[in-house]
Parts: sequence; structure tokens; C-alpha cells
Amino acid sequence: MIRMENVDKAFGDFMALSNLSINIKKGSIYGLVGINGSGKTTIIKLATGVWRPDCGEILVDGQPVYENEAVKKRIGYIPDDLYFFATYNLKESARFYRSVYPEWDQDRYRQMVEQFGLQERQKLSRFSKGMQKQAAFLLTMCCRPEHLVLDEPIDGLDPIVRKLVWKYVVQDVAERGMTVLVSSHNLREMEGICDSIGILSHGHMRLERELDELKADIHKVQVAYRQRPEQPLYEELNVKHRETRGSVDLLIVREPRERVERIIGQYEPVIFDLLPLSLEEIFIYELGGEDYDVKDILV
Repeated sequence: MIRMENVDKAFGDFMALSNLSINIKKGSIYGLVGINGSGKTTIIKLATGVWRPDCGEILVDGQPVYENEAVKKRIGYIPDDLYFFATYNLKESARFYRSVYPEWDQDRYRQMVEQFGLQERQKLSRFSKGMQKQAAFLLTMCCRPEHLVLDEPIDGLDPIVRKLVWKYVVQDVAERGMTVLVSSHNLREMEGICDSIGILSHGHMRLERELDELKADIHKVQVAYRQRPEQPLYEELNVKHRETRGSVDLLIVREPRERVERIIGQYEPVIFDLLPLSLEEIFIYELGGEDYDVKDILV
């Protein structure tokens, strides 16, 4: 379990995080999303003990992570900005990782080298960016971490390799109860992999929910009537956005599906389409506010 409670982090006059709290359950995959500069990388560097918070508490399995070697040995971390020893090849890097991480799995290493098709004796500095990311993932996963922290893990990877990366992540979550914190701009893949989502905005947690629960309570609605009722419509619903295009009302509604169906159904609409929003649509809507144009997501 990874827990951050009332955390502040400033860099000079810039407040990167303010009173931020996160709870990541053991054996879950937690997706961290937000626009550039919202604080995602700051959270990741605090969660891995690279930086110390100005105030608040950061615990991994109940223990502070900053300057705690025993905790850090159980964390696998792949940053967006990769670093390798300049003269090392993959085989030499594996030897180094094996000397540091007690749970190193040599059999898995050999299997993954073959699956990813990487050259063991080529210097990592000569790998392409995508190959370097694969090497970093391979080395980290062979350490058998209890907690895995990923910053843009699939950026620059082709679809086949991305599928292989997520296969290993899901396998370790299912078989070993590994806990994962992942930050990515690829919301479509996050939607297919994550159990819970945290949406960041300007250093604050805008929304934190289990993904299934989040998608179940916000809908896009298209509705039209043979004869529009005279009484005020939708007052009983939590309508976040509404516009009318001809005879069709276009809505964003944050309510349980059954309640929306019951309230709108009493007016006997001739057109009534009710669909959940995708994670990408929820993200845009939550961060776009009143400037978000509903017609771009309603079809």
C-alpha cells in the first residue's frame, strides 16, 4: 500500500503540490492523470523517496520511504528520463541490479531478453529511446518489486511491445499482489489497465475514484420528445452541462444510470440514448469545466 497524506511540495515560490492525499491499495493498479505541469512527476518522485515533502506524510506499507533503504529495495521505479551507466551493456547492468536487489530473478531475465529481442552486449547508450525503455522495464521487473512506479512507461513503444509490457505488469499484480502507480498520457490504455484513477489539476487532487465507480456515475445523454413537456426539465438531475441542438437535448449528467432512466423516462422521450463516458472524455470534461464543448463527445 502507498499512502500520501496532506502533502505539500514547493520549489521556491512555486507550489507544486498542496494538501494532497492519495491512497493506493495493495495489489491494485492506480493511474495518475493530469495535464502537463499538474504535479504527476512530483508525486512520483515523492512516492519513491527521491524528494522529501515539505510537510505531510508518505508511507509505503506503513513505513516512511524517504532515506529508507529497506523500503526502497522493494520499489521498482522507471522514470520518464532514463539513466544508465555510460559504458554498461545490458548484461553488465543486470549484474549490477542483481547485486543490489535481493529478489533478482535470473530465469526471468533470460526469458525477457529473448522476448524483447535485446542485444545483451550492446552498450545501452547506443540503444534507441524505445529500446532503452524496454531495457529499463526488463531490469526493473526482474527485481520482482513489491511496488512498481512508472512514469510514462509506454511512451515511444510500438503496439506489440506495449502489449508485452502490460502483460508482465498485470501478471505480477495477479500472481504476487504487486502494487502499481502509473502516470501516463495514454488514457485509452490506462482505461484498460487501471483499477483506480486520480485526476490532478494544479497540484490538487481533482477526483480520485475506482474506475468502474467513476464511469458508472457520469453519462452522456441525448434526448428528444414528440412534444416537449411544459414543466421544467432535468431539475431533479445533477446536470453538469446542457445544450440544445434542434429538437435534441445534449447533456452531461453525474448520476447513477437507474436514476437518469427513471427521471427522464417519465416524460416519454422518443429518442433517449444514455452512454458512459470514456476515461478520456471524463478527463477532458473534469479539467475543461464550462469551456468544454459537449458536442465534441456526443454522437
